[in-house]
Amino acid sequence: MSSSNRKSSDSQTSAQKRVVYSEFGNGDNSAAFERPIAELPPNQQNLKVQASRKGRKGKTVTVISGFQVKPETLEALLKQLKTQCGTGGTVKDNTLEIQGEHTQKLVEILTKLGYKAKISGG
Repeated sequence: MSSSNRKSSDSQTSAQKRVVYSEFGNGDNSAAFERPIAELPPNQQNLKVQASRKGRKGKTVTVISGFQVKPETLEALLKQLKTQCGTGGTVKDNTLEIQGEHTQKLVEILTKLGYKAKISGG
């Protein structure tokens, strides 16, 4: 009984790896499907800074959206903003989330860095 189970699992793994048709190369075309990200200079980006509590169990988070840069640039900017605000934060879906309500401070910092930033929401 155990040998038949082994055969069926072996046949499933070989069937999953089997290539039926491939015209070019080894089939790893993931780079072809990625969209290039246009890295705009800071003075051409319009950023929105807003404080939000939605979906965070009452905790206030400052969300900065509107970036058109590479993820590496976002990580570096996030680190700089977190140290200047003295709080934690993260990058989610091309937006920065910084813990606490720091809208005024972040707008001032971002404008000094050359970004066009304004407060959005109430």
